[in-house]
Amino acid sequence: MAANQRPNFVFIVADDLGYADLGCYGGRDATFGPVSPVLDRMAASGLRFTQGYANSPVCSPTRFALMTGRYQYRLRGAAEEPINSRSRGSDTLGLPPDHPTLPSLLRGAGWRTALMGKWHLGYPPHFGPLKSGYEEFFGPMSGGVDYFTHADSSGRKDLWLGEQELAQEGYLTDQITRRAVDWIQHAGAGDAPLFLSLHYTAPHWPWQTREDGDLKVEGTLFHLAGGNIHTYRRMIHHMDEGIGQVLEALRQCGRLDNTLVVFTSDNGGERFSDNWPLVGGKMDLTEGGIRVPWIAQWPAVVQPGGTTDQHCMTMDWSATMLDAAGVRPDAAHPLDGVSLMQVLRDASYTFPRTMAWRMNHRGQRVLREGRWKYLRVDGHDYLFDIASDERERANRAAFEGDRLQRMAQAWEAWNAQMPPIPADAGVSLGYSVKDMPQR
Repeated sequence: MAANQRPNFVFIVADDLGYADLGCYGGRDATFGPVSPVLDRMAASGLRFTQGYANSPVCSPTRFALMTGRYQYRLRGAAEEPINSRSRGSDTLGLPPDHPTLPSLLRGAGWRTALMGKWHLGYPPHFGPLKSGYEEFFGPMSGGVDYFTHADSSGRKDLWLGEQELAQEGYLTDQITRRAVDWIQHAGAGDAPLFLSLHYTAPHWPWQTREDGDLKVEGTLFHLAGGNIHTYRRMIHHMDEGIGQVLEALRQCGRLDNTLVVFTSDNGGERFSDNWPLVGGKMDLTEGGIRVPWIAQWPAVVQPGGTTDQHCMTMDWSATMLDAAGVRPDAAHPLDGVSLMQVLRDASYTFPRTMAWRMNHRGQRVLREGRWKYLRVDGHDYLFDIASDERERANRAAFEGDRLQRMAQAWEAWNAQMPPIPADAGVSLGYSVKDMPQR
């Protein structure tokens, strides 16, 4: 592939975004107007996926899959649900620097690489973005920080430039955007293709808009006594504005047409999210916890206005980008993700895709095969026809016993290929029913 024909990639990941939070996924306007006009236009000019899933219903495990293109269960750090600030100093709870990653493989083939935004894959000195393929990094290492002080849940400042802690204040969503635009303008002036991971913390708690610099977050960073849908939607809108600035930077440096821009979320929505028509949210393997918005724009390849019901997972984007780049995965670490290039070229094309999940939390497991979904939660087995029952309310287990048994056995066979969940793996819940009623 000629150097000037090699595609650029911008991989945008929102944090805890619900399935119906965007206008293009049925979301309602906010009091100030459309919540996501930029992303809505991106969907209209590209391809919108209706059956796109996160690799996990919680943040850091999905990010392991994104980085490696493999089921996250293969790595010890991903068994944490999720990695938290108590993991500082651990030399096991993170993404091993010697493991091939999407950015390291692309960088080795000549791409410029940068992560602007959230890392959440282990702490220095043992782990970090610059150890896993990125040339440049700006953002927090942990799962969530105050948008203005950048303190994490332990109260420690957590903002980095490369491998140096950065003493700087300002609204984090806007800072991530500015760093991304600056990097595109600088790196885009050269001849090398670009790979930018743009990982916003929005709309993750605490609930702070650009105008809330004086707002005191009461209690812990989980902000259990604060927030509302109006603040939440404004946080999404700030991110949407930033994505518009990034797209404009690509256009100005002449790279927009040959850039695959992907937008998704690391897991399903949290307490103020709109997941309609799905049930559940973050930490759940019901649809609301794992089915998320998926948008792809690539003017040189993707026809505008397309919609697909292709079944796919986060790690498939990693496989797709390597395929589009003509870069081979590492033979010692074969991908579990599959390329979606044919779908991008032709939205009418689909292929069978069996997908599996497991969670230590509540002993959850899922196998999705065609229209059917096998689910276990708290020791109870369910069978749903997702094509006709997206809300997972009509349990067919008692009437489709043979199908249930076959799918349960298929899940067991898949699970036998994965390392077992370690006995010391942690589950960190930000809140429970004592804090608010169940969904």
